[in-house]
Amino acid sequence: MPNGSALPGRSYLYVPGHRDSRHERAVHSGADDVIVDLEDAVPADAKKEARTACARLLERPPAGARVWARVNSHPAHLAADLAAVVSPSLTGVWVPKAEPALLAEVDERLTALEREAGVPAGATAVVALLETAEGVLRVEQVCRSPRVVRLGIGEADLAGELRLRPDEQSNQLHGVRLAVVLASAAAGLAPPVGPVEISVHDEERLHATTTLLLRQGFRARTALHPRQVPVINAVFTPTPQEVEEATELLAVLAEAQRQGQATAVDPSGRLVDPAVVRSAQEVLDRAR
Repeated sequence: MPNGSALPGRSYLYVPGHRDSRHERAVHSGADDVIVDLEDAVPADAKKEARTACARLLERPPAGARVWARVNSHPAHLAADLAAVVSPSLTGVWVPKAEPALLAEVDERLTALEREAGVPAGATAVVALLETAEGVLRVEQVCRSPRVVRLGIGEADLAGELRLRPDEQSNQLHGVRLAVVLASAAAGLAPPVGPVEISVHDEERLHATTTLLLRQGFRARTALHPRQVPVINAVFTPTPQEVEEATELLAVLAEAQRQGQATAVDPSGRLVDPAVVRSAQEVLDRAR
C-alpha cells in the first residue's frame, strides 16, 4: 500500500474535515487509518475550511494512523479537494460513488498533482467506495482502476438508490456484499472494508455486525466514533487461540508432506489439506 504499512488496516475512522480540533485525536484513537471527510460530514459552506484543515494536518502529520481523505465526487468540488490534499503525507483518497469513469478522472488528476507536489508517481492510493448500482454492476472494472487498492461499501446510499428497506441485519444487501468480496479476491485486492455501524453507543450490536462482516469476507470496517475502534480492531484481529490453532494446522500438514502425503488428520480428527491450511495462513497473516 502506498505511503504506509503493507498491512491493510482493520479500522478506518471518519473525522469531519472542518472539525480540525478532532483531527489529531482521531490519529491517536487507535484506528489503523483515519479518513478526513471532505464529503458528507461537511456542510456546503464549510468545504473550503475542510480542505484547509486537512492540508494543515498533512503538513505536520502526527505519528499514528495513516491519513486518507474522502473527496467529493461532484465536479464542483472534486478538483479542489484533490488539489488540497495531495502530499507525501497522504496515504490516499476514498472516492465515493465510485464508477469507472469517475476513477479514470481521479487517476488523471492525481497523476498531474503528484508531479506538481513532488510525490512519486502512483503513490496516492484509492479506496473505491461502492454506493451506486452502476458501481456494483461494474465492480470488475472498478477493481482494474490502476490506483484502487481496496473496495469499500456505502450501504445507506446504495440502499436508497436501489429502493431497498434493509432490516436490522441488512439481509437485503448480503448479495451485494458477496459480489464485492468476490470481485476483490478475483482482482487480488485486499479484502474489502465494511460499512459503518450507525448505532455508535451499542457495543454489543457493533460486535455482532462486525463479526458478521468478518464471516462474509470483509477484513476491515469504517467507524463513525473513536469508541467503535477497539471493538472493530478486536474482531478483525485473530485471538491467541486462533493463532495457536492455525500454527498447529500448518505444522501438521508440513509434517505430512515431509512424509510424502498430500493430506493429514490432526489430533482432533479433522482433515488437514492445502485448502484448510490456506485459511490458517490467512489467520496468521492477520495476526498483529
